[in-house]
Amino acid sequence: MLDFLGNLQRTHKCGELRVEQDGQDVVLMGWVNRRRDHGNLIFLDVRDRTGITQVVLDKEISGEAHAKAEAARSEYVVAVKGKVRRREAGLENPNMATGGIEVVAHELLLLNESKTPPFSPAEDAIGNEEVRLKYRYLDLRRTEMQHNFELRSKVAMAIRNYLVEQGFLEIETPFMTRSTPEGARDYLVPSRVHAGSFYALPQSPQIFKQILMISGFDRYFQVARCFRDEDLRADRQPEFTQIDLEMTFPQQETIFHVVEGFLTAAFKAAGIALTTPFVQMTYDEAIKNYGIDKPDMRLPAMVSLSDELTPELRETLKIEQGLPVLGFVIPNVGTLSGTARKGLQEEVRGGFGDSGLDLLDVVRLKTNATFAPLAEAVETKLSAAPDDLLVVVTPKLGTPAKWNHDPQWIYKRVGALRLQLAQKFADKHGRFAKTGTEADYKFAWVTDFPMYEWDEEAKVWNAAHHPFTSPHEEDIKAGRLTNDKGAVRALAYDIVLNGTELGSGSIRIHRQDVQAEIFRSLGMTDAEAKERFGFFLDALEYGTPPHGGIALGLDRIVMILAGASSLREVIAFPKTAKAIDLMVDAPTPVSDQQMRELHLRTVTRT
Repeated sequence: MLDFLGNLQRTHKCGELRVEQDGQDVVLMGWVNRRRDHGNLIFLDVRDRTGITQVVLDKEISGEAHAKAEAARSEYVVAVKGKVRRREAGLENPNMATGGIEVVAHELLLLNESKTPPFSPAEDAIGNEEVRLKYRYLDLRRTEMQHNFELRSKVAMAIRNYLVEQGFLEIETPFMTRSTPEGARDYLVPSRVHAGSFYALPQSPQIFKQILMISGFDRYFQVARCFRDEDLRADRQPEFTQIDLEMTFPQQETIFHVVEGFLTAAFKAAGIALTTPFVQMTYDEAIKNYGIDKPDMRLPAMVSLSDELTPELRETLKIEQGLPVLGFVIPNVGTLSGTARKGLQEEVRGGFGDSGLDLLDVVRLKTNATFAPLAEAVETKLSAAPDDLLVVVTPKLGTPAKWNHDPQWIYKRVGALRLQLAQKFADKHGRFAKTGTEADYKFAWVTDFPMYEWDEEAKVWNAAHHPFTSPHEEDIKAGRLTNDKGAVRALAYDIVLNGTELGSGSIRIHRQDVQAEIFRSLGMTDAEAKERFGFFLDALEYGTPPHGGIALGLDRIVMILAGASSLREVIAFPKTAKAIDLMVDAPTPVSDQQMRELHLRTVTRT
């Protein structure tokens, strides 16, 4: 029969007791993590969020408590009254923070029982993620998950405290707003009162936070819930949390300083000291050095080897004149056998397909007196050590057509190869291994993104970011918004960590005439702009100050700090890759009456 708690109060948590409490009377409460029956002695490992304490039920001390312990099973909820006892020498458990003591129980209350769980929260790893998500309340009891959410709480609080100290006000913006294009599909909420009309759940607080700047709040932040109806992957969820901020009269450097400050506070909460300021590079520099706008700087950058190749050498080696030759090293790979080297070359060339790219075999060049000086020059330019893997990519004859279509495509393709080989030889170079120090985290700011991107299929220019991002002033003055969109640079910036984008931001457009011109440059008529954003265009006419901001994914920051492989490890109740909540079984159909009230009906597509 189960017990009631009565007036009993907990004196300590299960992870708190140490040898200093030897002899103290205590009351612990928690779950049975494990039970071991040795006849007259039964051992219960009692667990709560803080840790585990071993409880001893001795039949000679309390027959009643011992009898109850015989009935206890994993995940039963118990309360224990007893005395702390230092463990005898040689019986300590160095793997437990409380391993120097145990609690000898005088009384045991069985507060609740448990069915046999589909998996034990005492296990370190559960293979079937769907089972974990269906029984999330059990999964969240696991020590790893408890640590993840303790870390999340500390990180969020550290960021909040820092921003408040910097003069930011925390202000909530609406969850139910109007649908506006921001690059992904909206989640729509039908209105019962206004038949045929819909609210949208916000993809971000973008327009509202800009209106708060127009309203004179100077510095705003919010730990904001956002919603995007898009295809999922390991680092995406349909609902997620952002650290969202905006400020008036900033330069980019002002925003960088604030973000570096709150990231330093967040990482300090996780026991990591960061050095600021972070590295800065333009979008063009990121592409030329890393082949991607999210540079992973844990490995050496790409290097241009074009100057090492004379026109005569290019002709002899059948390398297209005038196009870049790029190289990089993967450190500490070691000497590959001839067979392994040939296999790797075939694998890489197969990946190139018909792109027009090829590999330059530096090892083979060194054996040829004609090309040995070139091989030596390449090794010097790449600062290659004897154990490094050298990779040199050249454009074959006849590749200019692809180059003219996208002048950065060679850099992007070689950058992708760099990351591919970095993963392949991760065990060799060790640059991705966690050391628990600042060296694990390579931050960078990427600035001056293209303002527009060309949609080849639709034959139109689209905003590369949201349409409220300001172009560089000189690009506006030079008339490039209308006559050279491909050259327009945005006052946009990303904060990147180890090749992962943590957040994006920009200086915003604060003049109504410039905002209207941007809408027109995107093919939107004045009437269409008025229909979609009339309220915002009106607000811009009432003394809008220069302003800018950024939003960083809190889920992603915590995921990286926790060393987790998926956002689902740091979101309490996440969705699956098919946007399903397995625990509550959502989404589900609703009743016909609810559909009628919302003026909706379902139609089966044929």
